[in-house]
Amino acid sequence: MKLYSKSLILFFLLSLSFKSVSAQYSEKQIDSIVNYALSKFNVAGTAIAIVKDGETVYQKGFGVTSVKSNIPVNVNTNFAIASNSKAFTTTALSLLVDEGKLKWTDKVKDYIPEFKMYDPYVTENFNIEDLLTHRSGLGLGIGDLMFFPDGSHFTLDDLLASFQYFEPVSAFRTKFDYDNLLYIIAGEVIARVSGMTWEDFIATRIFKPIGMNQSYASLDNIDDKSNLASPHDSNSGTLKIIPDFKEMINGAAGGIYSNVNDLTQWLKVHLNHGKYGDSLQNELFSVKQQDNMWKLHTIMETNKNPRYNSHFSGYGLGWFLSDVKGNMKVDHTGGLPGMLSLTVMIPDINLGFVILTNTSDDGGAFFSSVGNTILDSYLGLDDFGWIDKYADYFNKRKENGDKVTEAVWETVSNNSKIKVDLKKYTGIYKDDWFGEIEVFLKGKKLWFKSEKSPKLNGEMFFYKANTFAIKWEYQDMNADAFAMFFLDEEGKAQEIKMKGISPNIDFSFDFHDLDLKRVEE
Repeated sequence: MKLYSKSLILFFLLSLSFKSVSAQYSEKQIDSIVNYALSKFNVAGTAIAIVKDGETVYQKGFGVTSVKSNIPVNVNTNFAIASNSKAFTTTALSLLVDEGKLKWTDKVKDYIPEFKMYDPYVTENFNIEDLLTHRSGLGLGIGDLMFFPDGSHFTLDDLLASFQYFEPVSAFRTKFDYDNLLYIIAGEVIARVSGMTWEDFIATRIFKPIGMNQSYASLDNIDDKSNLASPHDSNSGTLKIIPDFKEMINGAAGGIYSNVNDLTQWLKVHLNHGKYGDSLQNELFSVKQQDNMWKLHTIMETNKNPRYNSHFSGYGLGWFLSDVKGNMKVDHTGGLPGMLSLTVMIPDINLGFVILTNTSDDGGAFFSSVGNTILDSYLGLDDFGWIDKYADYFNKRKENGDKVTEAVWETVSNNSKIKVDLKKYTGIYKDDWFGEIEVFLKGKKLWFKSEKSPKLNGEMFFYKANTFAIKWEYQDMNADAFAMFFLDEEGKAQEIKMKGISPNIDFSFDFHDLDLKRVEE
């Protein structure tokens, strides 16, 4: 699940002057902002809702659910919310803590005895909060290649066995590095403690009570898909429908499908400190648990943003936390192939909003620019021109990335006449956590295929030296990769290292974490 930075263009803000404005945007003004952003970014459809002082003050859909059907997006159109599902997982655990069924400081191994980390001390001391706070010591997105692209055959047992093989990049509990796999383990904790699957727990214990009646914890649970947004890719410049992403094992890291109408209930229950109902007579979770979810557990580097006068930044339990103009900000983003989402709350002014889109635009430029524009109006700031600034920045970012990849494939083309002994590279190679891959001859072409991730297969083109560029058959995301072979004294390949070709590759394609060693001829 792709993590989108809370602001990827803070360098724009190093020296700013700004003035106050007296009121928030009207409905027509927001409509105009969204339509302008749609004209700047190649996005098929979006839905947006704003909650202020306990009321839904704005709620609307734009564009289409699919460029094939041209069905308009409405407030009940379901989108994948991706990593915004993480806060549902932490809320689910909060319910279990409130009920005395577990403690945040309980050791994971007490619930999942087969859980084993890269170090005995870490295994013995890894607690429930550590699953949720991105401070494990492991690197950014490590192991995501087991689930990106989707359709792999990795099991819960494979996942539980993988952590012992990962190489840490920092000391335990000292540094933020975003992680998806440990949230899947958190989902398994919920299942073992509650006696029901993560999906069933979310549906019965969260969706049903607060009135999220058209939300689903899994794509497989959606029987009527007539109002389901289709994911789109715009990398080629033309909107293309791509397949729905299929979650593996459980959806605790990013499996929920929801709509802005239902998500207003989600915003309200958090802004009301766990209370819900017409008179706030019901309690989903206690104030104590909300305080813990909204407490800094992992400190992150603070961007000294003069526009917002920010002083702190970090991660709570399923939420990013920071300050803007003296107000606490609680937010998260989410990204899957063709689906992006943004949730923002400013509890001090009783404000929350959500933006859902069905297109993988570069860097979440659409939801970031529209979200910042809406937020600024409620903070009393002037119009900073976020939409144009994001468009300029991400156009340049895409152009730079395209130049890199085009240069690689140009080199491949220029070197295509070089005679290469392909047989010295063929064989079975294995990584301890990813399993086996095969490099083989398909006719006269060198080919790569993964045993457990069937979509990771494609032709290997000679690049230079002992490096090949792999063009995956899977092209729903920009994930083509280098394979660098290391040879023995006889000139036969013994090991493969990999990395993405594009500088803009999603971090979940963590090819660089693989250590593939020959196991068979």
